[in-house]
Amino acid sequence: MNSGDTAWVLISSALVLLMTIPGLAFFYGGLVRRKNVLSILMQCLIILCVITLQWVLYGYSLTFGPDAFKGIIGGLDWAGLRNVGLQPNADYAATIPHYAFMIFQCMFAVITPALIIGTYAERIKFSAFLAFTLLWATFVYNPLGHWVWGMGGWLRDLGALDFAGGIVVHTSSGISALVLALLIGRRIGYDKRTFTPHNLPFTVLGGALLWFGWFGFNAGSALEASGGAALAMVNTWVATACAALSWMFAEWMIKGKPSMLGAASGAVAGLVAITPAAGFVGVMGAIVIGLLAGIVCLWGVNGLKKLLGADDSLDVFGIHGVGGILGAILTGVFVDPALGGTGVYDYVANKVGDFDMATQVIAQLWGVGTVIVWSGVVSIVAFKLVDIVIGLRVAEDEEREGLDVTSHGETAYHH
Repeated sequence: MNSGDTAWVLISSALVLLMTIPGLAFFYGGLVRRKNVLSILMQCLIILCVITLQWVLYGYSLTFGPDAFKGIIGGLDWAGLRNVGLQPNADYAATIPHYAFMIFQCMFAVITPALIIGTYAERIKFSAFLAFTLLWATFVYNPLGHWVWGMGGWLRDLGALDFAGGIVVHTSSGISALVLALLIGRRIGYDKRTFTPHNLPFTVLGGALLWFGWFGFNAGSALEASGGAALAMVNTWVATACAALSWMFAEWMIKGKPSMLGAASGAVAGLVAITPAAGFVGVMGAIVIGLLAGIVCLWGVNGLKKLLGADDSLDVFGIHGVGGILGAILTGVFVDPALGGTGVYDYVANKVGDFDMATQVIAQLWGVGTVIVWSGVVSIVAFKLVDIVIGLRVAEDEEREGLDVTSHGETAYHH
């Protein structure tokens, strides 16, 4: 056991918790109209509570527990945290208590479905949100986490690299968001007027907290207080700055003015794109990934969104889906030692293996493609199930009045 590693992972767990609430809560909360801000804050808070319980009871065991079926799902050996304790689990992190690894991973399980709420913001029933979130966590997140990160997971064995969740967290939530936006339909009045954010300072505050917490997300994923953690932290910091700049300058050229919302969105796009690559690429690779992320995700929320015609309210797909896919594929390029990357460690030979970019990019594409299909299909099934049993969307008059009053009996602001 190493007290420095343990301290770092425990602190990182707290940092990732901060990303969901207040980070994401305020980032999303500022983007909706004032009649719906509490509904967003409530969803972020309750996801934290619901997924925590799901994770302890069975989610952690399904994701990281001993493989139960051909690399597809963990068993229930660790249900209720049985056999998870104070001693390290050498398969995952040899120098920290198993509890520390478990809680760190729980924070990832929390924020992933929380990202999705931005797509159906302002029009989903609270009960339907609860049911969908639980189904999604169990049938999308838990299997995907096992495939990519679990011992014996089939995508892990295939060689797909995902340092901190570009595939497992961002691609999965982004694709699910696109599916949900298409299925739930547009907000009332979507075609007739633009919905402007009710509080951009909230969004900037939330974005800043996300960036702050993301150091735990990415650098914590080294699972030790090491050079690898330092590299991940530097890459996270630099790529994010580059993406905010490239989005801002691109928007400035296109629209004539650099916007605060654009700069904040660009920063998040950079955070997303560097996530799968953070511990694997050199700093120059991180700069390229960041610069590309700002421009590609700007296209994702403007050009691609119009092509698809979906009302993805807070651009979950355009930023997390597009950015996650971009970052995951570029990880396969910039991990190359010739481009300043770490290369891929061969644990059997106990050294960095010979690098073949084509093989690695194909492994990344397998990871991305699998997640797109799985999260897309399961999201459709979960949506249909919840829609049949509960009904997903609030009544039209409730949507017009706002979810704060109609779903929660409260208002954020008193006139």
